Amino acid sequence: MFPSWITTSSNGGEPNTTVISQIWFVSETEVALSFQFFNKTKKNISQNPYAFATIVNPASFDMYNLELEYNRTENDGDLFDEMDMKLEAIASMSGMSGIFDLRARIFTTYCL
Repeated sequence: MFPSWITTSSNGGEPNTTVISQIWFVSETEVALSFQFFNKTKKNISQNPYAFATIVNPASFDMYNLELEYNRTENDGDLFDEMDMKLEAIASMSGMSGIFDLRARIFTTYCL
């Protein structure tokens, strides 16, 4: 299990970088991010839809950078349930079971 990072910026240009539990591949042009402790990130995305994420391949340790643009937020469905279940597994492995609460998944589009 390797964390990822997401960096956003307010309208005024103030950056915010935070660790993110999950970035899920959805399609060739879309990923889903788990949203649990994202107050500043969510506020920044509402002001400025662009973000930058760094992910690590756990098999090779290769790092990948994603330029993202906010698309939509959802809080139900099969993918939401799967992400919620994985988040609880991550929480239980770190001794924080019941602390993490998936509020929504944020869909972003790759900026190619």
